[in-house]
Formats: sequence, C-alpha cells, structure tokens
Amino acid sequence: MNPSRDTRFPRMALNVLGMLEAAGLVIITLATLVAGVVEVRVMFDAGTVTLADLLLLFLYLEILAMVGVYFQSGQLPVRFPIYIAIVALSRYLVLDMKSLDVWKMMGVTASILLLAAAVLVIRYGHTRFPYNEHQKEPSENS
Repeated sequence: MNPSRDTRFPRMALNVLGMLEAAGLVIITLATLVAGVVEVRVMFDAGTVTLADLLLLFLYLEILAMVGVYFQSGQLPVRFPIYIAIVALSRYLVLDMKSLDVWKMMGVTASILLLAAAVLVIRYGHTRFPYNEHQKEPSENS
C-alpha cells in the first residue's frame, strides 16, 4: 500500500469538516448579529431599555466572543458556554420571577451556583495544572 494514499482521505475529511465548521460559525455569527439588530430595533421602537433587553444583548455578545475566540485560537474554551448558560438562567430568573414558585426559583439559583462553581473548578484546574503543548508524551521519553 502507498502510505501517502492512506493519509489522503483523513486529511481530506478533516479539511471538509473544517470548512463545515467554519461555515457553521459564520452562520452563527450572522444569526447573532441579526438577532442583536432586531433587539436594538425593538428597544428603539419601545423607547425604553429594560434589564431583560440588556441581558439578551449580553448573551449575544458572549456568543460573538465565543465565536471570535474559536476563530482566533481554533479551540473553544468550555467556560464560554457556561457563562452563556449563567446569563441565560439569570435572565430567565429576572423575567419570570413573579410566575416561579419557590422550588423552581431555588432550582434555577442552584443551577447558577453549580455553573459558577464549575467555572471556578475549571479555572483552578487550568492554573494549577496548565497544558504544556511542547511536553513530550511519557512513551516518547523512554
């Protein structure tokens, strides 16, 4: 078998997946920008800005930041989706506080607390046990 032929398909598959990934990120970016413009238009038409509007815009900014970090580094930090989830749950709590019973409210706040703890654990892990990309694998040292 030809070794160069054996590696052609995996490289081509990775290139196709990379293009699909980039297209998906562009679609997410465009959809987020459209949603942000629509929300600003709603605020302008209403003549007022509410906390719910600001939290929604913050969600859109977090999504754009997440896409930007991914395009810049090629990696998606796990913390960004957690931040987005925290803001989304906070927005839900603020908007629906009057209609939530005590147990639902406690559940949402406990979820926010767990997500915040997860961010702390992840940050601690990254600072205490940083990745070393240039470190050799244990099998390579022998």
